[in-house]
Amino acid sequence: MKNLYVVIALLSAGVLSAQAYPRFTNNNELKFNIGLFLANSTVEGSYEYFFSEDTSIGGTLYFDSDATDYNGNFGIGPNLRAYFGYRPRSGFFAEAFGLYYTGEDEIPDNNLGVRNNDYSTTALGLGVGNKWVTQSEKFSLEINAGIGRNINPEDFQDTFMFRAGLSIGIRF
Repeated sequence: MKNLYVVIALLSAGVLSAQAYPRFTNNNELKFNIGLFLANSTVEGSYEYFFSEDTSIGGTLYFDSDATDYNGNFGIGPNLRAYFGYRPRSGFFAEAFGLYYTGEDEIPDNNLGVRNNDYSTTALGLGVGNKWVTQSEKFSLEINAGIGRNINPEDFQDTFMFRAGLSIGIRF
């Protein structure tokens, strides 16, 4: 009889499990930077994949119709985030990001007036922000800002780039 209780206890231990947090099934999040769109009509979308309760990896892609804007007319890059909030996958975060972007510079020329110079450059940077998530863990609101330094070409190495946004997102 004693052996039967031991066998039942061992078999039921595999079925029962205790969790500090609920199991998360929505590991993917798509975001749209509504703040940047309202400020200067740049369309920016982001993807974020959570591989733990406090760490994620993602990517950003943006398009702008004005190539002479501060961060150019096209950009793409990855990011790595660490969350420090009380709730998993939300609250204050810090991120490291990379960004490849292209655009045009307007250069004054004595003979021709103004000349456009096409460029493409890569930047590495750090950012911070805060994310709020609904109770159902389906929708998010995020505010973030960051600064990066251009690493190539040599003409751009002394310049910085800035990122900011107010994003709404959906998790799936």
